[in-house]
Amino acid sequence: MTASQAVAVAQVCAPGVRAGTWFLDFNSASPGAKQRAAGFIDEAGGRYVEGAVMTAVPPYRIKVPLLLGGPGAAALQPLVNALGFAAKVASEKLGEASATKMCRSVMIKGLEAMVIEAFTTARHYGVEDAVLASLKETFPGIDWEKQGAYLFQRVIEHGRRRSEEVREVAVTVREAGLEPWSAAGTAERQAWVANLADAGVFGRRGEPGFARSTDWRTEADRILAHLQEAKRK
Repeated sequence: MTASQAVAVAQVCAPGVRAGTWFLDFNSASPGAKQRAAGFIDEAGGRYVEGAVMTAVPPYRIKVPLLLGGPGAAALQPLVNALGFAAKVASEKLGEASATKMCRSVMIKGLEAMVIEAFTTARHYGVEDAVLASLKETFPGIDWEKQGAYLFQRVIEHGRRRSEEVREVAVTVREAGLEPWSAAGTAERQAWVANLADAGVFGRRGEPGFARSTDWRTEADRILAHLQEAKRK
């Protein structure tokens, strides 16, 4: 499921929750959404705990860094860690773990969107080598070729889920009193790439080569070719 359905799923699950049942919500949703979801579960007698996954699951898998939040977080932590998780309690206040995740996503998901936009545009103008050289000079610790390929892959494969997460990020920013200009733009770019992926621009989903190119230029060229074809039509 995606972040936009977090509250709806909690509402649907609530009638079937037995008293004392744990409900651990991993969705990348805003603090407000987590609080609304908790209301349904707690009212039914369950124990709602928010979970914030703090980085990509591979290669950690079950031991991916996980923040727990809410009044029941401290009680749940040893139970899930005994199952193999690597959870830490962020706060007994519901929403703080999700706020940590959401603020991180302003940067991480925003970087993905910026790389796709900047690199594809640079490829169009034939200046990608100069752009990457400049980035390397400014940020020498980052392999921009490798990072570019990785970020293209991530958005092509997971852009739909990411776009919905970043819409929740925008809600989080708005709840803080700021206009989410960066987050809103990121959500649009992520969704745009997801639409291209659904249209088969990058190949067929599920096939071995889908979103697995080791050269971001391959994917940028596919985007540019699609745009050219759309312009001709």
